[in-house]
Amino acid sequence: MKVKELEYPFDTEAILARKKRLRRELLESGAAFTDKKVAILGGSTTSGIKQVLELFLLNYGIRPSFYESEYDQYYQDAMFPNPSLEAFAPDVIYIHTSNRNVTAWPQVADSAETVDGLIRAETDRFIGMWDRLAAVYHCPIIQNNFEMPLYRLMGNRDAYDIHGAVNFLTRLNMEFYAYAQTHENFYICDINYISADYGLKEWSKPFYWHMYKYALNVSAIPYLSFNVANIIKSLFGKNKKGFVLDLDNTLWGGVIGDDGVDNIALGPEEPEGQAYSAFQRYIKAHKQLGVLLNIDSKNDRDNAIAGIGHRDSAFTEDDFICVKANWDPKDRNFAAIAEELNLLPESLVFIDDNPAERHIVTEQLKGVQAPAIGDVTEYIQTIDRSGFFEVTTLSKDDLKRNEMYRENVQRARLEASFADYSDYLRSLDMSAVIRPFEPAYMARIAQLSNKSNQFNLTTRRYTQAELEQTAADPDYITLYGKLTDRFGDNGVVSVVIGHVAGEACHVDLWIMSCRVLKRDMEYAMMDALAHACQARGVKKIVGHYYPTAKNGMVREFYGAQGFTKVSEDGQGNTDWEYELGGDYENKNKVIRIEE
Repeated sequence: MKVKELEYPFDTEAILARKKRLRRELLESGAAFTDKKVAILGGSTTSGIKQVLELFLLNYGIRPSFYESEYDQYYQDAMFPNPSLEAFAPDVIYIHTSNRNVTAWPQVADSAETVDGLIRAETDRFIGMWDRLAAVYHCPIIQNNFEMPLYRLMGNRDAYDIHGAVNFLTRLNMEFYAYAQTHENFYICDINYISADYGLKEWSKPFYWHMYKYALNVSAIPYLSFNVANIIKSLFGKNKKGFVLDLDNTLWGGVIGDDGVDNIALGPEEPEGQAYSAFQRYIKAHKQLGVLLNIDSKNDRDNAIAGIGHRDSAFTEDDFICVKANWDPKDRNFAAIAEELNLLPESLVFIDDNPAERHIVTEQLKGVQAPAIGDVTEYIQTIDRSGFFEVTTLSKDDLKRNEMYRENVQRARLEASFADYSDYLRSLDMSAVIRPFEPAYMARIAQLSNKSNQFNLTTRRYTQAELEQTAADPDYITLYGKLTDRFGDNGVVSVVIGHVAGEACHVDLWIMSCRVLKRDMEYAMMDALAHACQARGVKKIVGHYYPTAKNGMVREFYGAQGFTKVSEDGQGNTDWEYELGGDYENKNKVIRIEE
């Protein structure tokens, strides 16, 4: 269940006034939550931030528990032995500092060398803290950068004079960014941007510091918490995957069926057309991130294609994976698009100027978000601030996602031309690489472990740091699988983790990308797991299935692999066993395994 009050644009005062009721409503919604432990290390008061952060995380399907440092004890908690934090074992650490936590500022009489020394000392203090946290807790770290100062002693010169506070904070921020660029599992919460977007004078109002020791205006807390929540939900696979877009008065001004393609508002000749062109360029830019673009429009298809091909359009028809332009209800078209993409409807964001259409889609397809985008001049800001596609990792597979899904549509069309499914599989000319985890693919493996919902037998989620630890542990068998066929490279599509205990291997994780379901990749992975177990002297593979609202499709997965069900409880949790004899006959018959 999604709570509309927590979707951008939101009413911050309403959230703060109703946070207890919102929390109760979310917890009692019956939604399936992923539990995560979040440590907040603060350089100022953080209690309100924690309360509102919880609301946004719950709305994303993440149920957090918190460790919160005492006031301004962030550095001590990070740098010195901390039994409480160690026992808490956080899944993610958020360091909430601000420019009020800078320990030494340049003076106007200081030499360049002195100022450089201040930069080094401040940067080294933070780097020492980040390095120790990473070494002890092995989890993602989110660090605020610095917002700009409330006043400029030298006026505009403050920006470029080495003694200016603006210049000093900018240099510190650049040092933070350099660290982030060279260290995985480290992320910046950009309060420099957020505070500017909110309004620096209001964000940094001294009243809240002197009265409550908050480093920001209390009314701004939802904006900060929302941004932190966006980073966390991205880390744990809760990002959206694509757009479903209306056409008339959404991608162009006017109704193409009435006005004709030559008279829609699009292009440089008039202000309205310029606004729609800017919006088209913004949407198309998302393809660089692997965001999928689709059309759901009440239109004759020929008119829709003519509009997409308008002389001033940023798009061609090939930019879209699915184009549904007909007179069917939009919720039905939306569901059909999700089915063709083999995605859950809630993975896609509906963009339509018509509030009635948005209401119908969100009512009929629970979990789908359809932001109130306002006037065309507000479209970009509303969608951009909503955080649907917050980027924490950007893998090669992300960059190729549009191509991969387009190829999947081609595979579906090919499948329809075969009467025999086995003939279809053989026609795909598939080959796979299945190997133990390798550093080059660790980011994608972590991403897959957090994104996959329908094909995830144990519902386990792993951070990249946890996967790296697991891969290095001799008690574990790890496997990733890449699949290629006549249409292209699907990338890393399956992951298995097994924990060896004596002569048994317990499968802790078995996931597969939905885009390769029913392609026999599961049999190829089973074969690889069986052979890896035999090489370790394992006699029995033990599988576990824990049901969720989304993974019912794999309820009998182990049975299809030849396992025997040995137990089932009242909640539907099942345990399965597979006895490995001296001979094991490969189950995969159609995929070539590359050495």
